Amino acid sequence: MAPLDHWVRHVMNEKVAEIITMAGPAELDVLEVSGTDWADFGFKSYRTVEFPGFDICRDRLPETFDLIIAEQVFEHLSSPRAAAQNIRRMLRPGGMFVITTPFLIKFHPCPHDYSRWTKEGMVLFLEENGFVNVHTDSWGNRECLVANLEEWVDYDPEVHSLENQLDVPLQVWGFGHRPGRLEESKAAAKRAAKRAKQDAEVLAARLRR
Repeated sequence: MAPLDHWVRHVMNEKVAEIITMAGPAELDVLEVSGTDWADFGFKSYRTVEFPGFDICRDRLPETFDLIIAEQVFEHLSSPRAAAQNIRRMLRPGGMFVITTPFLIKFHPCPHDYSRWTKEGMVLFLEENGFVNVHTDSWGNRECLVANLEEWVDYDPEVHSLENQLDVPLQVWGFGHRPGRLEESKAAAKRAAKRAKQDAEVLAARLRR
C-alpha cells in the first residue's frame, strides 16, 4: 500500500521515502504506528499498531525495532513526550524514529487534535526526549493551504505547484536515532554528574543559612 498522495503530503512522502531508502529497508525490522502506508516498502519485517487502541503514550511492545514510523499521529496524542520516550525505548541502540506532523493544517480531531511543531520545534522535541543526530524539514505553500481548507486534494502534477514557501509550512517531518550503547552510557554518566552537582549546590546553600 502506497502512502496517500494528497497534494499536502506529496513532498513529505517523497522525502520520507528517501530517508527510509537510505537506511536500507531490506535490513530493517519496522514498526509503524497507526497506519500501513509503508507496509510494502520491502522491509525485513513489518508490524503495525493502531492508535488509540494501542496507546503509544503508555503502551510498549516487548520487542525492539530498527525503525519506527509515526506518520500524522503525534498531533493527536495527549502526552507526546511520553510517546516519544516509549518509542525510543522500543528502538534498538542506533535505531531510527521517523515522524511526520502537520503544521498549518486545519483542525482534525481523531479523536483529538492537540499539538503542532515547527521544524525547529521538532528538533527540540526529539532532542529533549533522548534522540540524537536529529534532522527535520518542512514544506508548504499558500495555494495548497487554501485548497485544503475544505477537502484533502489529491496531487495532480499538471496542476499543483510544489514550490516550498518557507513561511507557510503545511507539513513537518524529521528523524532521530536512539543513541548507541556507548552514547547512552556517556549520557547517563553526564546526567548523574549534573544531578550530583545540583545536589551539592543545594546542600552548600543550606549550610550557608
